[in-house]
Amino acid sequence: MADTQEIINCPACGKPMVKIPIPSQNMNLDLCLNGCGGIFFDNREFKKFDEQAESIDEVTQAIQGKTFESVDGSATRTCPVCGMKMVKNFASSLHQIQIDECYGCGGKFLDNGELQKIRAQFATEQERADAAVKELYNAVGGKLKALDAEWEAGRARRSPLNNFFNSMMGIR
Repeated sequence: MADTQEIINCPACGKPMVKIPIPSQNMNLDLCLNGCGGIFFDNREFKKFDEQAESIDEVTQAIQGKTFESVDGSATRTCPVCGMKMVKNFASSLHQIQIDECYGCGGKFLDNGELQKIRAQFATEQERADAAVKELYNAVGGKLKALDAEWEAGRARRSPLNNFFNSMMGIR
């Protein structure tokens, strides 16, 4: 979904969000500057700001010196663009920061300060992906090795006729 030009209400505190122009990306980001300090990213916008080398100068300048109200981070939120319930997901395999995502339009909402925390976790997308692969291997790697060992043990117990047939068919 394209960047909406309409003023949207913050999914966390309900106040109107302010459009902050990001000329380098030819887009506007929606910031809750008069409420909780959250940021709404339209579909695919978040990936342009999640790495340390990507500029967030306009965001930093917009929030500088402001005090924001606190909100209940565990509350279910509704997408301000399409009206669907947003889903809480972890921002990375470290499972430290939860963000709100809309499965309808692809929007993402981050509470105040979460963008900076996400950017601090990994310098690049490659580092984030490597950590996810490592986490996946830690979660299932041992189980896969055990299944492989069980398979190999089962192969060794097969009958000689079965082994002969399998070798003729090229089955190991």
